[in-house]
This record gives sequence, C-alpha cells and structure tokens, in this order.
Amino acid sequence: MTVTTALGQDWRATLRRQEARAADGQPEGGYTSAFEIICRDCGDDSWREYQDVPPHLQRIRGPYSLKTGVTEYEAHLTWHEELARAQ
Repeated sequence: MTVTTALGQDWRATLRRQEARAADGQPEGGYTSAFEIICRDCGDDSWREYQDVPPHLQRIRGPYSLKTGVTEYEAHLTWHEELARAQ
C-alpha cells in the first residue's frame, strides 16, 4: 500500500510488514504479523531500523495490526493533504 500505485513512480509513504529482525540492513527470519508506516514526508527512511529512528517517527511507524495500520495510514495521508491545502 503506497501513495501511488503506478510502478516506477516515487512513493512518499507506505504501509509495510515489519521485519522480524535485521542484521547488516538485511532481513533475517522473515516478517512479523505487525505493520508499520514509513513516511518520507515526515523524514523517515525505509532503510533505517525502528530502533534507529527518533521517537516521533517510531510513533508514526507503529507497530499496527493490518486493520489498524490501514486506518492509520489513510489518516496519515489525509493529515498531509490537509497540511498541503493549508499552505
């Protein structure tokens, strides 16, 4: 789930399954049943591990169940759209 669904286009935010754990930047052991929001507009970077991002980005990331993650992802995108309109 991303802001754009067209292949090859730049994405700004995504909802993805959390990695079980990472070593040297590579996933090991598969994925958990939890999901996280990665928002580049908020300054997050998908290559950074959860524990390496500041607390405000950890709050955005989650973790979330799938259902809650979709709801939070949509709310986060709406928040960015409202900010853009207010400028």
